[in-house]
Amino acid sequence: MIVYLTSWLNLYSMSKYFSIVFGILLFISCSKNNQDEIEDTDIDTTSGTGGTGGDTTSTPSFSVVNCTDGQADGYACLGYDLFAYLPLSNFESSFGNDIWGWTDPDTKKEYVILGLGDGTAFIEITDPLKPLYLGKLPTATVESVWRDVKVYQNHAFIVSEASGHGVQVFDLTRLRGVTTKQAFQADTRLTGLGSAHNIVINEDTGFAYVVGAKNNNGSPLANGGAIIIDINTPKQPQIVGNYAASQYIHDAQVVRYQGPDTDYNGREILFASSSDGNSYSNLVIADVTDKQNPIRIFQGSYPFPVYAHQNWLTEDHRYVLLGDEIDEQTHGYPTRTMIFDIQDLDAPELHFEFLGETSAIDHNGYVKGNRFYLASYAAGMRVYDLSDIDNKVITEIGFFDTYKNHNNASFVGVWSVYPYFESGILAISDSDNGLFLVKESE
Repeated sequence: MIVYLTSWLNLYSMSKYFSIVFGILLFISCSKNNQDEIEDTDIDTTSGTGGTGGDTTSTPSFSVVNCTDGQADGYACLGYDLFAYLPLSNFESSFGNDIWGWTDPDTKKEYVILGLGDGTAFIEITDPLKPLYLGKLPTATVESVWRDVKVYQNHAFIVSEASGHGVQVFDLTRLRGVTTKQAFQADTRLTGLGSAHNIVINEDTGFAYVVGAKNNNGSPLANGGAIIIDINTPKQPQIVGNYAASQYIHDAQVVRYQGPDTDYNGREILFASSSDGNSYSNLVIADVTDKQNPIRIFQGSYPFPVYAHQNWLTEDHRYVLLGDEIDEQTHGYPTRTMIFDIQDLDAPELHFEFLGETSAIDHNGYVKGNRFYLASYAAGMRVYDLSDIDNKVITEIGFFDTYKNHNNASFVGVWSVYPYFESGILAISDSDNGLFLVKESE
């Protein structure tokens, strides 16, 4: 039985945002019948490409703290050692959110891109025991709890729910040779949209998908769905279409599909978490190969939905792992992840529901190989083995808990994790505490 909880919005606002530093109330407005006209693409280049130098880069030195008897420097852990911790005060900020990474193709140096309430920080972590804070790109307009970043062709693309923010584009090669802390400026800012909740990029095709977007007047664009942007020339992003058939999209992944459903092999497919926390909470699948005419393939829910938040594919494109952000609070579940079998994209089936070891809320999760790295708020970063997912078995094999107080279902602790550095370093963003660098124990 599917239960839609009409009282969710009040519960969500009371529980989540009284606990967040900024005290911002969530408001998601979607319209099924009215779609605002998307503005013509405008690019603001007045911000220039320079940066203002300041103090010499901060170079704290750390020693590896091994995870021993379930502890590393007072943090609960299993199989992961602590390499470095930079508190939010290092970045002169009071709130952390999204995190992503960039590896310089020429120097092979690794960089963390850390979302903050007031901007985006850049940290070189090539030596993870000596992380170098290189500086911050300020928010384009005002501060916001929500900021999201992805990378394509050595450029960072940044959105925020800050009013009128647009899409900031920052050339990451400018970080080469930085020796003093910078107040960076964006290379370009796309202003054909205002605020947005998230951005996802298909690196195979060079298209970005901005979801949960609004215009500068605060009205939903594309019904809250996806604004499609051609970023093949990164400093000249162009809005080329939109997907508006499934109402508000909170987060998504877009891939060139290479899975078991041969009907769609080679097509550009969007997998999205769509919800208003009230009347609908769905997994959405759409063919977005034709940017002028995206086609919805599937839209469906799951048992006892509250807020479909984020999803990610297994590398063989056989399963989608979807997290509901509020079900732990509303229904008292342990951390719950829905595993959809998508061997038929037209008719996915709920393969099973995986329940974690704690009652913490799940947030963002990413797959690398046969491992699923999950940001689980108060329970920190959790690591799961997916090798037996066909048989409905997922096993927790490690964790690093950056939030010491408890593992309750509350909005504190780890916002996101970036698991894709070749060095094996995992970068963890804790919204209350800052940046943690950990690595699997040897």
